[in-house]
Order: sequence, then structure tokens, then C-alpha cells
Amino acid sequence: MTSIKTLLAALATTAVIAFATPAAAETLRLLTWGGYAPDAIVKKFEQETGITVEVTVSNNEDIISKLRATGGAGFDLAQPSADRITGPQEEYGIYKPLDLSKIDTSLFIPDLLEASKKVTTADGKVYGISHLWGTAGIVVNSKQASDVKGWGDLCTDAHKGKVSMRLKRIPLLGMAFAAGDDPFAAYGDKAKYQEIIDKAGKKLADCKANVKAYWSGSDDLLNMLRSGEVVASESWDSTGFKLNAENPDFVFVAPDTGALGWIDTFALPAKGKADDAAYKWINFVMKPENAAAITEASGSFSASKGADDLVNPALRKAFKQFFPPDVIAKVKWFPPIPAGFEDMEGKVLDRIAAQ
Repeated sequence: MTSIKTLLAALATTAVIAFATPAAAETLRLLTWGGYAPDAIVKKFEQETGITVEVTVSNNEDIISKLRATGGAGFDLAQPSADRITGPQEEYGIYKPLDLSKIDTSLFIPDLLEASKKVTTADGKVYGISHLWGTAGIVVNSKQASDVKGWGDLCTDAHKGKVSMRLKRIPLLGMAFAAGDDPFAAYGDKAKYQEIIDKAGKKLADCKANVKAYWSGSDDLLNMLRSGEVVASESWDSTGFKLNAENPDFVFVAPDTGALGWIDTFALPAKGKADDAAYKWINFVMKPENAAAITEASGSFSASKGADDLVNPALRKAFKQFFPPDVIAKVKWFPPIPAGFEDMEGKVLDRIAAQ
């Protein structure tokens, strides 16, 4: 009898503790780019939903590396570029398909939504949808380097020691286009692609004498351009928007062969534990007023329908200046990167760095 009473008392105590202890707050672990989850937007979301957001700032290579190391665990929502999804998914299985019924697709610009779905679809399943988009090209001090119109112009004798770039795939691809090649068209032919990037890599190696310094972060590049150490650099258009707002002499130049266009997405890591919170975040940040705030924080335009009308007038003006219809028509959107191609590019870039 005593043992029964003891058991009942223990159960009663457990029940009291269970009712007295509040349920653990839901957490969204977000793996994203700098500026994509501004503090004010995070706070607003947390207040509206009660969901805590843990933000880890990353980039494409790091997103893939982190998720590959864990088999898709450790995060609930990631933001890789659209071209970085199907290849890594095929190789490593780090994502899971999106349930589009849980996303308010009416919030999206239809063309960008469809473009992202097309690029991120594998085996009939969609793995990523559009968030922010932009292009890679050249930021130029128009008073000092007005002749820079394309990728190859970064390597002319007129600007020796006065340009910058990254030792990354974008300058490599840019130099390929400048040489008259189309690396994207060679994605189905590994040998042809190797030939193209080897040729472009030689051009980048020959261009090293022109490079004041290779930039690795936006602050590095901004400081070099503001100080006049560098007069032109491979860069994102968002850097052009930022500098142009400070000084109209700085402009973003879409290379004569076409700017390289990207779409950053929302994607679910394979072993994420908070899918519902992830969908709530997607729907929240795609509301025009929230999307406009993210555009101003990141400098990149949103796939949210109507958000462009809510950004500040200076940013709207710069966008129209840098991206007239003929420039947008020439944008070369990144297609899905075939499995193993980034390793090929990495070896070429490593050789250049070692020279």
C-alpha cells in the first residue's frame, strides 16, 4: 500500500511540474547571408509569432560545407543561390523538397518565382524558391576609369595596380565570356568546360599585375574604392548601389557581355526540425513592407511583389540607372551547377593563387 501511495504522490508531483513549466519556445535556425535578416525584421517576426530566430551568416560555399558535414542537420532554413541546390542535392542529399501549399506564392513576382522553381527542381520536386536577386559585374569610379566596360578591361595597362576582384568563380566565368566563350553552354560537356576555364584562368593569372588586392569581404572592397586605391572592381550590384548613394561618381557597370545574374532562395535542410517556423518566416519576409526593409539592409532587390515601390527613392533611381531594359535583357542567369564542376573551378583558382 505504501509503495502505491508513493507512486501516486510521485505522479502527482510530476504532473504539477509539467503544468507549471512553460513549453519550450520554438526556434528557427536560419543560415543566410549578411543583411538578409536585419535585427528589426527578426525582432518584428519574434514579436508576432513567438518564434526565436537564430541567425548564422554564411555564403554559398559555407552553406554547402556546413550542411554536407551534418547531412543536412543543424539548421531549419538555408538561403543558397538557386544554382547551388540541385548539384549539391544530387551529391550529398542535404535538402528536402518544399511544400508549396504552405507558401503564399501570391506574394512573389511570378517571373522570378517560376525562374527559381525551374532552376531548383529535381525529380519533379521543388527545392528552392526566390528571395533576393541581383547581378555580378563591375563597380567603377566613372571619373577615373570610364573606359571600363567589360571584364577584360580590368586587365588593361591603363589600370595596372588599381583594380580588384576575388579569386572566385565569378571573375573566372566573366573572363570566359570576355574571351568569347559561353561556359554555361558547356555545362553538358565536362571536357569542353575544363578547356574554357583553363583558358579563362590563364587570363586571370595574366591579370594579377593589375590587382591591387583581392577582396574577400565587402568592407575591404568599399574601403579600397572610397580611398581611391582601386578605381574598378568585380563586384555585386549592391556594392554599386551603396557607393552611388554616397558619391554619384561610383557606378555599377554591367559588362558588355552581360551581367551574371543570381537568385538567392529559401531551401529546407534535409534534417531541419522546424519546417512550420521556416514557412512562417518565408511568408513573413515576403510581405512587401518587410521585403522592402530587407532590400534596404542588403542592397539587393526582392522577389516580393510590390516591395520595389517601398524602397527609398535614391535606391529606386540607382536601380533604373544601372538596369535599363536592354541591360536586363542581356543578364546571364546562373543555371544549376553540375556536380563536380565547382571542384574543377577550385583547382584552376588554386593554381592562380599559387602563382
